[in-house]
Amino acid sequence: MKAIVRLMIIIGMAAMLLSMMGMQVFAAEGEEAAAVSVQADNVVSGKAIAAAIAIGLAAAAGAVGMGIAIAKAVDGIARQPEAEGKIRTSLMLGLVFIETAIIYALIVAILVIFVL
Repeated sequence: MKAIVRLMIIIGMAAMLLSMMGMQVFAAEGEEAAAVSVQADNVVSGKAIAAAIAIGLAAAAGAVGMGIAIAKAVDGIARQPEAEGKIRTSLMLGLVFIETAIIYALIVAILVIFVL
């Protein structure tokens, strides 16, 4: 349980660092240009925060899900060694689906940053 808490803290810190990268305000001439620059930077930082949260939550949830799935598969193999092949096949299929969901979250985060 402590490892999960540490992982969540690390992911949160990474999300904060990513969001701070987009918060720089560039100097501009005149008040109107400065206001437009600040507004554009706020949009960029909002996108960075949204992308960081999306991929952070997906990666954390995927890691927890994979850990639970692997633990249950090892437990099942220990209880019934003769069913090892079927359990391993089901485990691999489940891990692929979990990883696919994480990759979809990465694609969404990239789309948020570059398209929206």
